[in-house]
Amino acid sequence: MMRAKASILVGLLWCLALLSVVVIGVLHTARLNLLVVKSYGDLIQAHYLALAGIEKAKALLYQDAIDRRRSRQNHSGELYDAPQHFRDVTLGRGQFRVFRFGQPEEGGGIIYGVTDEESRLNVNRASAEELAKLYGMTPDVAAAIIDWRDEDNAVTPGGAEADYYAVLEPPYLPRNGPLQTTRELLMVRGVSRELLLGESANQDGALDSVGNDSPDSSALDRGAGIVDEGWSGILTVDSSLENVNAAGEDRVNVQSADEASLASVRGISSDIAKAIVAYRGQNRLENLADLLDVVAVRNQNLPAPQGNPAQSPIPPNAPTPASLPSGPRVISEELFLDVADDLTTESGQDLPGLVNVNTASRAVLVCLPGIDQELAQAIVSYRQSSGFFPNIAWLLKVPGMNQQIFKQLAPRVTARSETFRILSEGKVRSTGTRQRIQEIVHVGLRDIDVLSYREGP
Repeated sequence: MMRAKASILVGLLWCLALLSVVVIGVLHTARLNLLVVKSYGDLIQAHYLALAGIEKAKALLYQDAIDRRRSRQNHSGELYDAPQHFRDVTLGRGQFRVFRFGQPEEGGGIIYGVTDEESRLNVNRASAEELAKLYGMTPDVAAAIIDWRDEDNAVTPGGAEADYYAVLEPPYLPRNGPLQTTRELLMVRGVSRELLLGESANQDGALDSVGNDSPDSSALDRGAGIVDEGWSGILTVDSSLENVNAAGEDRVNVQSADEASLASVRGISSDIAKAIVAYRGQNRLENLADLLDVVAVRNQNLPAPQGNPAQSPIPPNAPTPASLPSGPRVISEELFLDVADDLTTESGQDLPGLVNVNTASRAVLVCLPGIDQELAQAIVSYRQSSGFFPNIAWLLKVPGMNQQIFKQLAPRVTARSETFRILSEGKVRSTGTRQRIQEIVHVGLRDIDVLSYREGP
């Protein structure tokens, strides 16, 4: 009897032990599920916190564009370093921050603000000579990039076309058109991840967490130094702006406008307008800098030529530009500074690929025609000491700049940006969960267009 009771007791104990194991397992599984759900919920909250940062930046960029047009100002720079707007903004259970990583001339580190695509070199518009000035670039790689984006299958000397890519494993074909992203360069012969991405595999300016002691997010909290972003830090495919002046008004095309249209520009008199029309009848105005060569009409009392001189055929015995009689120049450098933003030589409404001299780094400026390291540093130093350039003509004020260099440079630069890169990070305070979103947007006269969108940890 006692033995039977003991057996029952032992059985009960085993049942309790087994039940305890089952209960503990269920509770552990439930706890893990709760943690997973909470973690997923925190990720969703961090996502929307980051999205809030994106939307705030877009709203401020649009308002800044309106304010600049009203004040006829091409560049303000207010949102490039604006911790009062973008640093750890509290929202609900978390916070968001909009940030960028400073250029070497800014000392690197974390800067709370946006950055612009016009500060970068547009790989779809840059010439082979400009690409060749990139650090680590070889003539063969530059030629391969040109072949990748051009529309034909003719091989540039040193380049690569379909015959090369078709025998790779796996095979593929060159785009033969504009690159869609800068990462597409990794498909081009000779472009390595080290050259393109440097230490920033996520293309956001932060150290890649793989192979480093700390993840990107903690680097933000500590503050970061200068990070090697490779070519991705100075290249873009998205830069573009509208062919309007600082007030958002259409510019007057000096290649085709009549005297009345030219004289409507503040600072240009009827005599100057007449001189421009007469001058372009013998000389093509390749870019705005050519206006500095316009000379006065010899006899202002002579009747104006019939028709549009720009479209009139030049007689066989007409003097060539080199043999034209010299005279006083009608557009001084000071007048040119005043009128340059209201004039253009481009007929298109969009101007893709121009580089903003108010925001471009030395590494980008030195790639442009006529610019060496010394002059690139002079441009950066001038804008740091004297303020932003009101328009591109003010480059003539930079020590070391002359009209010959400016003529090479003028078709490739601007003083305004309309395309911006916004990097936002949302954080849930209780758990530290973070999420990043990066958008590239174009701020137009009436709306904002999203050109690209990326999410990251």
